[in-house]
Amino acid sequence: MHFIQLITTNRNFGIIKDYSIITFGLLMFVLGWVLFIIPAEITGGGVSGIAAVVFFATKIPVSITFLVINVVLVLIAIKILGASLGIKTIFSIAVLTLFFALFQNVLKSPLVDDTFLSAVLGGMMGGIGLGIVFSRGGSTGGTDIFAMIVNKYRNVSPGKVIMLCDVIIIASSYFVFQSPEKLVYGYVSMWVVAYTLDSFLSGANASAQMFIISKKYNEIAESINKEATRGVTLLDGMGWYTKEETKIVMSVVRKRETSAIFRKIKQIDPDAFISMGSVMGVYGEGFEKIKL
Repeated sequence: MHFIQLITTNRNFGIIKDYSIITFGLLMFVLGWVLFIIPAEITGGGVSGIAAVVFFATKIPVSITFLVINVVLVLIAIKILGASLGIKTIFSIAVLTLFFALFQNVLKSPLVDDTFLSAVLGGMMGGIGLGIVFSRGGSTGGTDIFAMIVNKYRNVSPGKVIMLCDVIIIASSYFVFQSPEKLVYGYVSMWVVAYTLDSFLSGANASAQMFIISKKYNEIAESINKEATRGVTLLDGMGWYTKEETKIVMSVVRKRETSAIFRKIKQIDPDAFISMGSVMGVYGEGFEKIKL
């Protein structure tokens, strides 16, 4: 009985931790908008971008437009896709709506005078916020939901749908401002968000896959397994030029561990042939847990 209670407690702690981290990421995302992007009168992608364009044109608060569009999308998605959106998506939509309502009027004028700098700083904060949310298996809804609906009926990747939506949303801001400069700044913000998000996620899960060919494969495999405490797989291979059979040592490690492994391989066999490639998202024992 005590063991079951312990498991339940740990599971509840994990859930609370996930939602706390997601909430912090959502706060970062909203602050990027309300501190830099909206005061500078530029826009970005997603439903937040639509809500910003509506705000610039009609002064309807971002939170109201954001909530209305997402509620419509969620209802359509439930009807088409079934109740498979996940509680984290609903939670994120609710929290984002609350944060936009609380913080939109914090600044009446831009925090920095340079519009380009506002686009970059807002995009960076938004990208980091999204990275934090995605790293815990969360979603911000919006164009993600629309992409899921389109993907059900058309063989189009969600990423392409989301990018197309973002391009159209930012382009629509031209009809409000009649300014090519504002349009460019919007696309700068979109690019910074995408770049920061990719950098954050690849940095958080930065791993390397190593293929090592050496006659001393036993010593190298043992070293990686014992000293780096990483799993090793031996593959059968044959050199095409020499026609000699050989063993290939394959291991996936954290990038920060590769320097020590290289030094050890050099000690064991300076003539070893090594191929290393970056991988993003390694799941299993010793790495990330699969989050559904």
